[in-house]
Amino acid sequence: MDQATLLDRLRWGMNIAARTMGAVTDLYRPQGPLGPLDPTHRVLRMHAAFTPRKGGVLTSNVYGDALWHGIFDAAYTQAGDYLVQPGRTMFIATQQGLAEPLCVQTNRQVTMARAIPPGTLGANEYGGLIQGNTVVLLEDWPASVLGVNDTGNPTAGLPSDVSVPYWTVLMPAWAGIILQTGDLFSDDLGRSAIVAAAELTEMGWRLAVKQAST
Repeated sequence: MDQATLLDRLRWGMNIAARTMGAVTDLYRPQGPLGPLDPTHRVLRMHAAFTPRKGGVLTSNVYGDALWHGIFDAAYTQAGDYLVQPGRTMFIATQQGLAEPLCVQTNRQVTMARAIPPGTLGANEYGGLIQGNTVVLLEDWPASVLGVNDTGNPTAGLPSDVSVPYWTVLMPAWAGIILQTGDLFSDDLGRSAIVAAAELTEMGWRLAVKQAST
């Protein structure tokens, strides 16, 4: 049996398993950098189930681990797609060969923007960044936003200062949008942060963001 036939049989079997143990799932495929879960981006409705990355169907996932293995017919999906079920939203990080698709559970909707410095000095001779002088790169993208142990301290050094938290952000990549250190992060909780490190992998973006503080 050649690999293509084996892969087709494997996906057929995963579809049978998903129909048995999975839930009805809406598949969304982003069509641009804005609003990937817009109703017009829904591709189809299918069954899907998810198992923890470490363990089987009878094992619970652990706190702080957003990675899951997907059980569904991957013939209709691709990396970067969103799978939406009642109560949770996943994105497909990778579909590699005969392995189960690796998915990431999201918990926030995030927007990424970039501050644009003014091209010329104004009458006030201020050449720095001005509030509102930003361009949106990605808007309302479901992503995994989890805390990490690293913290930073405000430079003011005041007695009331507290450590500034860092978060790890996992989200799909969109062709032509390259995130950079210094880009601006915001989420649906109203939190703001600045990208401290941006790594583009075959599974999408892995960002380290530092919460904005004054």
